[in-house]
This record gives sequence, C-alpha cells and structure tokens, in this order.
Amino acid sequence: MTAQTTFSTSSSAAANADTPSGSPDLASYAAPAAAEIKPVLWLAKVPGGDGRQNIHDLGATTRFLKRAMDVVLATVMLIVLSPLMLLVAIAVRLTSRGPVIFRQTRVGLNLRTVGPDRRTRSDAPPAETGERRVPGSDRRQAQAYGRHFTLYKFRTMRTDAEKNGAQFAVAGDKRVTPIGRFLRKTRLDELPQLWNVLKGEMSLVGPRPERPEFIKKLSDEVPRYLDRLGLQPGLTGVAQIENGYDNDIEGFRRKVAYDLVYLRNCSAMNDLRILLRTISVVLKGSGAL
Repeated sequence: MTAQTTFSTSSSAAANADTPSGSPDLASYAAPAAAEIKPVLWLAKVPGGDGRQNIHDLGATTRFLKRAMDVVLATVMLIVLSPLMLLVAIAVRLTSRGPVIFRQTRVGLNLRTVGPDRRTRSDAPPAETGERRVPGSDRRQAQAYGRHFTLYKFRTMRTDAEKNGAQFAVAGDKRVTPIGRFLRKTRLDELPQLWNVLKGEMSLVGPRPERPEFIKKLSDEVPRYLDRLGLQPGLTGVAQIENGYDNDIEGFRRKVAYDLVYLRNCSAMNDLRILLRTISVVLKGSGAL
C-alpha cells in the first residue's frame, strides 16, 4: 500500500519526531491556520524526503524525469492548444484595450544563502588595512529572495489595474475584465506560461511564483515562506489544488505548508497525480479569483 502524506496538529513533542532534524511539522509552519489544513491523502510519501531543502536534494533521476516531463508535456500542450490560445488572444484583443499578453516580474528558484562575513575568517585581511567597503553593501550578507524572471499570461485586467501601486487580486475584483473573469476561472490565462516552462524558468508542478513587491512582507509574516523557493515555481501544485488562489495572510500560511509537503514528496509520479487533479480543478473552475 502506498504511504499517504498527512499533516499533524499534535503537540511539539510529536512534531519534533516528524523530521530527523527535529524541525516542526508542516501544520505548525502554517500556525495559527493549522486547524484549517486538510490532509493530502492522495499524495504518495517519498521515503527519505523529510530532510529536503531544495531542488538539489531531489536526486539526479528525479530532476531529470521532472525536466523531461516539463519539456515534453509543455511542447505537446503548446501544439495541441495553439488554436484555443489563438481564440483567447482574439477575445482579449476585441473585448478590452491593451496588449494581449501581460508580462510581469516574478520571483523564481532561490539557491543562494546568506554567506559569512569574510572579515570573521582566519584568513581575513589584516585589521590595520581598514574597512574599504560601504557599510551594508556586502551582498553575501544580503537576503536573497530568488531569481527574477518575466512571467507571461493572457491579460485579464484593465491596463490601469495598478495605477495605485501593486496589490493582490481579490474575489470579485472590479479590475478584472469580463473575458478576464472567464479566463481566470478556467485557468486559460495561464497557458502562455508554458513558454516559461520550456525556457526552464518554471516547471509544470511547483509553488506558484510571487511578485518581488510582496516577498519581503510575506517572508516577515509567514514562517518558512522563503523555504518554498527551493523548487522552481510551477503552473500548478498541491497548494493550488488544496487551497486555491486566496491572497490573505492565513491563505499564504496554508500555501506554504502545502508547498513544503510537496518539496518533501516531489517525484515524477506525484507530479502526474497533481497534473491529473489539476484537470478536475480547471473543469470545476474552483479556487479562482
């Protein structure tokens, strides 16, 4: 029988037994929203996955299969869905002013860690040489939030949607165009991201990429938020299936928990399970904003 992936909301002692490193379980990462997190019963548990930190911990075979699946499926989908994408492009052009394709900077894979100050090492320059760097300019001490890339979508909002600055989409958002509401519900607006997948900036399955304008606030308010950047961002994932696209802080806490459970259990078979369940989510139009 295939092992099932579940969340625990038990005491800290039980939580510490969940991982070799003694770190808390995934539900506690999302506290105080832990009680609202549903078990992911359909995701197979990967043996030895509890200690994973980033994509390098997946193993060469898993990384190869994941990338091969991305390239093959993204290529096939672009070819098969090209007539549909053409119709969507025409609909966007005819129903609102502005470009058909919306481009936006997002934050992707992050494998950088904050490095030590060279001056504290045994081979550091002599103290009498003095400090030659501008205070606060050492990149090794700067927090890294991930590699930036340009994400592509069919435009679903008015061109003046952010005249007052960057903001999250909300339910019933008045900035969304009539055709845009349909595209969001059916996820058709995401299809141009298949090009991001082919370029290697995204994967079919992974955490959703966030905008750099929001990363600092989210990393300050949501525990372990930056840990989800250890995998390439994806078109779909466990969080999108189980939690949808709500954009409040409690929703982000739940998303982080689900993203981390995917990191622990990332495999080619689980990616197929996620892709198949995504089809059901798209057909139902659930979780969209």
